[in-house]
Amino acid sequence: MLYTAYEMNRRAGAPVVAASELTSRALHALPAPLARTPGVRHVRAACDILAKARPTHDRPAFDIDVVPVGDRDVEVVERSTLTTPFATLLHFAKPSVPPQPRVLVVGPMSGHFTTLIRPTIRTLLSDHDVHVIDWHNARDIPTEHGPFGLDEYIEHVMEALRHLGPDTHVVAVCQPAVPVLSAVALLAEADDPAQPSSVTLMAGPVDTRINPNRVNTSATTRPITWFERRVVDTVPGRYAGAGRRVYPGVVQLTAFMSMNPRRHLTAHARLYRDLVAGNTAAAATTRAFYDEYGAVMDVPAEFYLETVARIFQQHDFATGRFTWRGRRVDPGAIRNTALLTVEGANDDICSPGQTKAAHELCTGIPEEHKRHHLQDGVGHYGVFSGSRWEAEVYPVVREFIESARAGERTASVG
Repeated sequence: MLYTAYEMNRRAGAPVVAASELTSRALHALPAPLARTPGVRHVRAACDILAKARPTHDRPAFDIDVVPVGDRDVEVVERSTLTTPFATLLHFAKPSVPPQPRVLVVGPMSGHFTTLIRPTIRTLLSDHDVHVIDWHNARDIPTEHGPFGLDEYIEHVMEALRHLGPDTHVVAVCQPAVPVLSAVALLAEADDPAQPSSVTLMAGPVDTRINPNRVNTSATTRPITWFERRVVDTVPGRYAGAGRRVYPGVVQLTAFMSMNPRRHLTAHARLYRDLVAGNTAAAATTRAFYDEYGAVMDVPAEFYLETVARIFQQHDFATGRFTWRGRRVDPGAIRNTALLTVEGANDDICSPGQTKAAHELCTGIPEEHKRHHLQDGVGHYGVFSGSRWEAEVYPVVREFIESARAGERTASVG
């Protein structure tokens, strides 16, 4: 029913969107004197906003072609190095740059594409050799490829680390904190040479019992059957993933926006004023954010429901009961991987303390190889994007990775 309701709403609104788009084009084409009149500017701004007021299922491009390295700009070449039906491992190669610390970035499999963490990737690229797991839209994955739950997610992280080899550093952004830490623990227990040199967990729900927020309360006040009945649907026949059960991206988008409706209304009011006033740079920044924010992907139902049940409701990882393919995962087995946790002081999605909890669970890591950073003045997204990320959080991450490399070199010499 969710997909049916969404498609009906999309079709019902299509004429308004199309008319707004055509009107906007016509008004933009008017000669300068007429185009600058107040009435035209107001109507054009309204049409511009209405023409974009809908979610899409089109994955945006990363569009990272050049990054600063030292005192020069260098070319970035995006390459696919490993592909499964559910994800592609991308390498943002810089052919003209000498070897840099290798970093695997693992983004959330939520209602948005991995391109949402483009700012994280772009910033890391200045000082690191960056690889990214780019998750695929579940509605485009045929059912013949089977289910995808937490076990498969963890397996994908382990395979990516094995593909990249030793001396890799992992940065997990938001949701994948538990599966990434689980993958590292399983590699450590097996004494696998692919164990990463360091792992950085950024605003991820390791123990959601700490400082519970609205997200946590919403997850724990209803049984898992409620989520299965109310927010999970079947992909319709016109898509490649027909028959696959998914958590639709539009539902996730609606949930996120309903958490802070005033903020989104304020942002769109500001966008309207900027368009009317001709503040093109400011309008372009706001529009770029919402173009990305409105690009949604469907999530496999197994992964979504298992995440809600095992991480948010039962707290399996925090209480030592988390398993991978029936085998208990022991974060205490991690000994040779340094750990950094990063949180936002104003985060209302992953409250302060929920990520830091990883330190108490990773009992095998020496204290001198652990670090925690609480960033003042930022909410959830400010931890890994925006000016505070670039100026205050990223230097901590960069120095931590460099110190972990120094530790590796010292150990190898000793």
